[in-house]
Amino acid sequence: MSEINSALKEDQFYKTLLETTNAIPWQINWKTKAFSYIGPQIEALLGWTQDSWKTAQDWIDRMHPEDRDKTVNMCVSLSDQGTDHEADYRALTATGEYVWIRDVVHVIRENDETVAIIGFMFDISERKRMELELEALYRKNQELLLQDPLTLVANRKALSERIENEFKRATRKQRALSLLFIDIDHFKKYNDEHGHLQGDHCLISVAQLLKQHFSRASDFVARFGGEEFVVLLPETSLEDAVRLAEEFRCAVCDLEIPNLATGKNTQVTVSIGVNCYAAQQQYHNVVDFLNSADELLYLAKHKGRNQVQYSVESCI
Repeated sequence: MSEINSALKEDQFYKTLLETTNAIPWQINWKTKAFSYIGPQIEALLGWTQDSWKTAQDWIDRMHPEDRDKTVNMCVSLSDQGTDHEADYRALTATGEYVWIRDVVHVIRENDETVAIIGFMFDISERKRMELELEALYRKNQELLLQDPLTLVANRKALSERIENEFKRATRKQRALSLLFIDIDHFKKYNDEHGHLQGDHCLISVAQLLKQHFSRASDFVARFGGEEFVVLLPETSLEDAVRLAEEFRCAVCDLEIPNLATGKNTQVTVSIGVNCYAAQQQYHNVVDFLNSADELLYLAKHKGRNQVQYSVESCI
């Protein structure tokens, strides 16, 4: 009798221990997929009553749709293999909200066959919130490292990464890749005449106009340095790129930003060099591709500015 009482006391001890911890214990019969047990703490955390957790399907149904397939497939596969594992996912509360859960799972095997899985659920919402905030902060910092702080378009570092990838893609797939090299005419004189603050406003206005005109998901606008900008146009022929460049040149004139630096009553203008990589127009590397557009830009400036120049040897 004393042994029975001792065993009952021991069972009560472990039951009390399990049901007073913050972690939520559970057990599933792997053959029937029915819950053998789940701790009463589940109701305090998620709002679902202890007796509402009947089968693994209840666990699946109360999981965020975006997490469901990945989590369930992983847990089923590893449980069948007999491999202990962990899973993070969002669990649905009875009030319709979601709580981040970490499930730590131990697999019980008999004769090389899984017969049950047991584990603990932990509320990791606060930890996950901090992780997500840190990830968002990291992404923001990375974006800032690749963004020109004045004009808020991509900077030269971002351009270097993007043009390398786009050039490799164009050469590999033999697709057109056009590039616009843009310079604000007489900008140094403009700065001297109007002041650096007004010069900054001019740069910002041109950058905003660039983003409006080149707004496709694949278009890429960057400040190359000073008053120079570069636009990458993947899968865009030279003919289309020249047309777009001319439309942008006219749009800058339409801004009617006064420019007294030329000694005349004129407005700010831009010069543009355009080139295109295609099967008929080969460049040995990215530097040659970029330099070609730069040379065309300087040709436009040499011929009087406020114009678009392009190579007739490029593919149209």
